Amino acid sequence: MIELKSTAEIDHMRSTGRFVSEVLTELGENATAGTNLLELEERARAALRRRGAKSCYWDYEPSFGDGPFRNVVCLSVNDAVLHGLPRDYVLGDGDVLSMDLAVEIDGWVADSARSVIVGTPAEEDVRLVRATEEALEAGIAAARPDSRLGDVSAAIGAVAREYGYSVNTEFGGHGLGRTMHEEPHVSNEGTRGRGLRLRPGLTIALEPWFARLTDRIVLDEDGWTIRSADGSRTAHSEHTVAVTEGGPLVLTRP
Repeated sequence: MIELKSTAEIDHMRSTGRFVSEVLTELGENATAGTNLLELEERARAALRRRGAKSCYWDYEPSFGDGPFRNVVCLSVNDAVLHGLPRDYVLGDGDVLSMDLAVEIDGWVADSARSVIVGTPAEEDVRLVRATEEALEAGIAAARPDSRLGDVSAAIGAVAREYGYSVNTEFGGHGLGRTMHEEPHVSNEGTRGRGLRLRPGLTIALEPWFARLTDRIVLDEDGWTIRSADGSRTAHSEHTVAVTEGGPLVLTRP
């Protein structure tokens, strides 16, 4: 069942979203060569404690994961793109780090992700990150009242194809509000004019993610981290978006 949110409820989600954005900014600023992923995890934990926020990841136990997740942020490096389990890894110059954070404050959730390049960026990595960011903005622009969910998915997929990247449809965006994952599923590829009609009050997380050379994925031996099947580098961008009478409202903008 899809729950449409009131203006007041969207305002609550926007407050959560601003906090999520602040934490991701702090993590990105501290993601320098020589920084251990576990240090970033601890920074995220400290930020949540200060705000009285609840992690949506802690103790999360979906069918695609191996047991309860016992971290508050997903940190995925290079060929890892989703659900990255923070580990004892020291970031190096040129690494691509994708950070995904979902929290609940006062009963309302927001979810966002960013990819940053540590130190000296390689041109192909800059291009990959930019593609996910542009695809995200295209999906947001399509999330208007009376549009179809397929319009959003098609807009995301069109940007991927423009850049020459293929799209994996096993994992994508999702509804959210009182919980992290609600209906509907939002694929990163679709057909315009098809699917759910978007109504004011719908809140969804859009999250394009691409790998440079493949759309196939593999599960890491840690039971959580999703990697590109060929080891090629990946990137991931995500915002929480509300459909309103005036158009799309991004709740996790910096």
